[in-house]
Amino acid sequence: MTSRSTAASSRTAKGPATGSRLAGIDAARGIALLGMMATHLLATFESDASMTPTWIGLTFSGRAAALFAVLAGIGLALSTGKQRPLEGTALSGARRGIALRALVIAVVGLALGGLEVNVAVILVHYAVLFLCVLPFLGLRLKALCAWAAAWILGSPVLAFLLRPWLMAADRPLQLNHNPGWEDLSTPGQLLGDLFLTGYYPVFQWLSYLLVGLIIGRLALTTAFLPMLLLAGGTVVAAVAKILGTAAMEEWGGRAALQETLSDPSYPLDSLLQVNLSGVRQEGSWWWLASSAPHSGTTLDLLHTSGVAVAVVGLCLLVGRLGDWLDLDLLLPLRGAGAMTLTLYTLHVCVVASFHLKPLPPGWTEDGMYFAHAALAVLIGMAFAFLKKRGPLEWLGHAANQVGRHEPDRVR
Repeated sequence: MTSRSTAASSRTAKGPATGSRLAGIDAARGIALLGMMATHLLATFESDASMTPTWIGLTFSGRAAALFAVLAGIGLALSTGKQRPLEGTALSGARRGIALRALVIAVVGLALGGLEVNVAVILVHYAVLFLCVLPFLGLRLKALCAWAAAWILGSPVLAFLLRPWLMAADRPLQLNHNPGWEDLSTPGQLLGDLFLTGYYPVFQWLSYLLVGLIIGRLALTTAFLPMLLLAGGTVVAAVAKILGTAAMEEWGGRAALQETLSDPSYPLDSLLQVNLSGVRQEGSWWWLASSAPHSGTTLDLLHTSGVAVAVVGLCLLVGRLGDWLDLDLLLPLRGAGAMTLTLYTLHVCVVASFHLKPLPPGWTEDGMYFAHAALAVLIGMAFAFLKKRGPLEWLGHAANQVGRHEPDRVR
């Protein structure tokens, strides 16, 4: 949008509620991107022996990536009928298009997996999640709610039971690195890591896309719904975190879990606050009572989903406020959020170029992060002004249209 008159005409064409809805979803996606960049570039623990969590770790770890996944579900719902899911041949075409788009994302992710970089690249997992959610795209709201509740409650238990078996295999079914092209030669290990033993376990993370589908099937243009999402998400997130903290600190969970670790000095209290992905969660059912980021438990899924829903509600409210003031308040975030695949890929490539190398003279970690964030915002705003898709977004859109047998609409 280049001016207020352009913004006004755009809202007249789309309707103010529709425009703010789409801007709000893109803005939430921009927040997820900037949050993931923060966990990649800034310390999540203090560098001293105490490993005290930093505010970056306490704020973004586990939540930014989960927001990214919930928004994927919302986007899929909006592209497959919104409140009235597609049926018949239209649904089949949509599924083919999404599958081809997932293929594009997977190819980019596998290419990034060949880089030497201290970043857990999400894209291959993200692509597999797109494929796993395809059977759910035609479901109505009640059925989606039932599936989401069952998945959030049941998948962590099944994962807890299956992980020790996978890790006991000769060559444990865990990659310990980002999936790359070479891993296609060991499909068992690759699939085990993607679904259960990796950094973003698809088996539990499908819950986020189901939650996103539910949100996307709601009437997001309704005036009260953003406030309901903000309030409801906040309550769910708070209750889940309170229960998880009580289970660990007041009901004896952390003491029981400490006994299962080979190193009694392991800073479990810090990991429970920031990141549990590197810990072998086996040997005690207390692991399932944690709400720690990247633990994949029911309380973790509920907390991070609640945070994501609240962020979406807040962004929708700010979009409505912008419509009322005749201002594009979300432009810096929505521009970046509309081209996250391109910007995320560029970000990972730049981080890889500095891997195991000193920062340029005069640069700090904070400065590096703000440079990445500012560049993402500026590039996103430029593409938003030009009303253009990012290069990788264009490729994904083209694949989607080909899958739907609409090649003439690719532009």
